[in-house]
Amino acid sequence: MKASHNIWCAGLVLLAPLSLTAHSMRTWSVIETARDNAHRLSPVAAPSSAVVASTDPVLVIEPAQRFQAMVGFGGALTESSAWVLAQVSLEKRADILRRYYDPRDGLGYTLARTHLNSCDFSLSIWALDETPGDYDLHNFSLAPMRRWLMPLLHDANEAAKGKLNLLVSPWSPPAWMKTNNQMDAGGSLRREYAAAWAQYYVKFVQAMQQEEHLSVWALTVQNEPQANQVWESCLYSPEQERDFVRDHLGPALEKAGLQNIKLLGFDHNRDIMEKQCAALFGDPASAKYLWGAALHWYVSADYAASSRVHAAYPDKHILFTEGCWEGGSGLGLWSHGEGYARNMIGDFRNWVCGFIDWNIVLDQRGGPNHVGNFCDAPVIIDTRTGEVRFQSAFYYIGQFSKFVQPGAYRIASNGGPTALQSVAFINPDGSVVTVVLNETDLAVGFTLSVEGESLSCTIPAHAIQSYVGRK
Repeated sequence: MKASHNIWCAGLVLLAPLSLTAHSMRTWSVIETARDNAHRLSPVAAPSSAVVASTDPVLVIEPAQRFQAMVGFGGALTESSAWVLAQVSLEKRADILRRYYDPRDGLGYTLARTHLNSCDFSLSIWALDETPGDYDLHNFSLAPMRRWLMPLLHDANEAAKGKLNLLVSPWSPPAWMKTNNQMDAGGSLRREYAAAWAQYYVKFVQAMQQEEHLSVWALTVQNEPQANQVWESCLYSPEQERDFVRDHLGPALEKAGLQNIKLLGFDHNRDIMEKQCAALFGDPASAKYLWGAALHWYVSADYAASSRVHAAYPDKHILFTEGCWEGGSGLGLWSHGEGYARNMIGDFRNWVCGFIDWNIVLDQRGGPNHVGNFCDAPVIIDTRTGEVRFQSAFYYIGQFSKFVQPGAYRIASNGGPTALQSVAFINPDGSVVTVVLNETDLAVGFTLSVEGESLSCTIPAHAIQSYVGRK
C-alpha cells in the first residue's frame, strides 16, 4: 500500500512519499552555535528525514566516496597556558580541562601540541640542556618543565581519559648549538651539533616515558623553519631540513627504537608548503622517515596547496598544527570563531587530517608572552578577577571535534547554497556528520540529501550547525 504524509514545515505543506525502508533511515540530530541567539553547541529541532524541499539548493552527501582518515582535534599546551590555568581555583581549572578534553561532556580533544625547549608562549627563554658543548647531553633534564608545564600535560591527559596524543615541536635548539649563539632571532643549527640535536629529541621522548609516564605520539622537525622571529626560532632551508631528517634525526629515532613515532616536516605556512615538501618528500632517503607535513594558517588562504602536495605525495599525511588570531585577546569577536571554521573546512576539503589549535587558554591580554606577541585563544581568563570567558572559537571548534571521531573519513559533499560552506564525514560507528557554516547576515535554507534521504534545513545568520545522522 502506498502512503504519503502531509508535513508542515516553515510555512509550506510538503508532500513526501514514504519510499525508504525503515532500516535505511537515519535518526538525525542538529547541534547549533549562533551569534544572535543563546545557542552554544546546543541541540535544536531536527527536520524530518521524510521532508523533501522543492526549491532550496541541495547539498548532496555521498558516504561511499571517501577521502582522508581523520586523526583528531586538539590544542597547544604551552607554558603560558599552564601558568594562566594555575592562577584560578582548582575547580575552575578542572572545569576548563573537562570542557576541552572529556570525551562525553567536553569537546573531545584527543590531540595536544607542546614545545621542546621554550617558545614565545613561555614565561622566559629556557632549554633542557644549557651547558655549552655538552655534546653527549649529560646535563639534559626535564626540570624546566616541571613547575608549570608538566602538571598541565598530566591533567589534560587525565581529562582525556588517557587518550591524549602528544605532538612535540622545537622552536629552537639550545643557544650553544646555533650559529648565532642564542635561541631567539633566527640563526641556524651548527653542523657539528646536528647529531647531538637529533639525540636531544630521543632523550626527550625517552625521559617523558621513563620519568613522567607520558608517551610522545609525534614530533615535528622544527616550528616555522623559515621564520626569523624575535622569539625562539631556527632557520632551515628546504634542503637543510631534508638533510637533517635524512642524516641525523630519522636514523637517531630508528636506532633508539622510536621509529613508530610520527615525524612531521615543514610545520609552517601554506604559501611555502609545496617547495619545502618537495625537498622533504622528493628524496626517498628522507621521505622514508616522515609520516607527513605539519601546517599553519598564517599568511595564506590557499587551501588547495594541501591538495597539490597530496597529489604529489599521496602516502604522506597533512596535519594542521597551529593557528590563532594575532594581536591580543579579541574578547567577544564572533568573527574569530567563524574564521576557525572557515579555515578548518577549507583545509579538510583539501586532505588535511586533523586540527590542533594554538594556546588552549590565555590571559586578558592574550599572553603571557615573553616578547609581547599577544594572541587570542578560545578560552580567556582574567587573572585579576578569575573570570573565565569561553569565546566563539571554543564553540566553533567544538562543532567539529565533538562529533567527528578519530578514524572518521571525510566524504564527498557537493552543491548547496553558494552562501554556505560545508564538509562531511563518516565516523567509525557509521554515523554521518555534516558541518555547515553560514557567515552571512541572513538565514539560509537548503536541502541536505544523504543516500536518498532529504532534510529541509535552515541555518541562522552567523551560525554553524552539525548534522549527525545515525542508523
